[in-house]
Amino acid sequence: MKIKKIIILGSTGSIGINTLDVIRGLGSNYDVVGLSAGRNIGRFIKQIKEFSPKIVVLGDESRKREFENKLKSVKHKPLKVLYGMQGLITLARYRGANFLISALVGSVGLIPTLEAIKSGKDIALANKEALVVAGDIITENARKYGVKILPLDSEHSAVFQCLQGADIRSVKKIILTASGGPFYRYPDSRLRKVSVQEALNHPTWQMGEKVTVDSANLMNKGLEIIEAHHLFGMDIDKIDVLIHAQSVIHSLVEFIDGSVLAQMGIPDMRVPIQYALTYPERKSSKLRCLSLSEYGKLTFEKPDFTKFPCLELALRAAGKGGTMPVVLNAANEVAVQAFLSGKISFPDIPVIVRSMMDKHKITRKPSLEVILQTDKETRDKVYSVLLERKA
Repeated sequence: MKIKKIIILGSTGSIGINTLDVIRGLGSNYDVVGLSAGRNIGRFIKQIKEFSPKIVVLGDESRKREFENKLKSVKHKPLKVLYGMQGLITLARYRGANFLISALVGSVGLIPTLEAIKSGKDIALANKEALVVAGDIITENARKYGVKILPLDSEHSAVFQCLQGADIRSVKKIILTASGGPFYRYPDSRLRKVSVQEALNHPTWQMGEKVTVDSANLMNKGLEIIEAHHLFGMDIDKIDVLIHAQSVIHSLVEFIDGSVLAQMGIPDMRVPIQYALTYPERKSSKLRCLSLSEYGKLTFEKPDFTKFPCLELALRAAGKGGTMPVVLNAANEVAVQAFLSGKISFPDIPVIVRSMMDKHKITRKPSLEVILQTDKETRDKVYSVLLERKA
């Protein structure tokens, strides 16, 4: 087997931590050659010490001196240290790697992921926002450079596994499952009062703050619909969502002959991560196997679009296309951060996103430059709205 020389963008986040844990169990054919982190210097230093990468990037340039001082205490092999977005781009292009885990959170992952594709690396993608804002550009470049994009999200990995050996033309429908998050049974009146701590208390998954909030209001599932559209080339109206609280069935594929295939497993991100790392093979895992008898029953229901308008907004953005998903994503990222900072309430998130979408004039088939400009303009507008609210 060819050795996979791996770069992890976002190594100190939830996906990055789980990826490194999987790599620990896979053996010498998996070599971590590059890592990037945002702000968690303590965890980053420990990862550098354990995995001895050749090149690392710290996203937060303001902490350069602190990072370098702590790095002096670590015995490591010759190490190239870079910072900021330019550092991420250099890391993504690094010729000493052939496989990249794209696990950055938000649209910041777009340019590094695209640069990794252009350098010929296969991509294991957890950074769904990159596909949401520039899916056509990413998939077009993946085809151009002969690069595989392997999904890391549990739902898209499930679909990918169900499609092995199948002709995409035989697929009638993709069904993504959603746990419903912590608030699915809450009455509308209670949603306005939910705290940040409550929103971050997901019932089945351990994830980063942004994706956990997105899961709590179903925006995450809306973003995943757009992601699935680009990954599998399926029309938006052929992608459905089911609320499945147990998170045992990760997604389903319905075929034109009436057959439905489902991928099942424990709710642990290390399962889809390992599949992406070892694809097309499967390897033994230290994780426990699914025991259906422990669950007793599995439940399914249609999502409540009225209580959780973020899902409807994502579908609307997907249907409009062009730069509308860029606006959806940018407004949501800023609004979620505002909620996490205590500046707005939980139900304010879709209100802000909707207001940005309502005012946006769509550009069809946008270039990368137009996408980046739209992203910046939308963020600036949301920041202005938040300042007006504060005043």
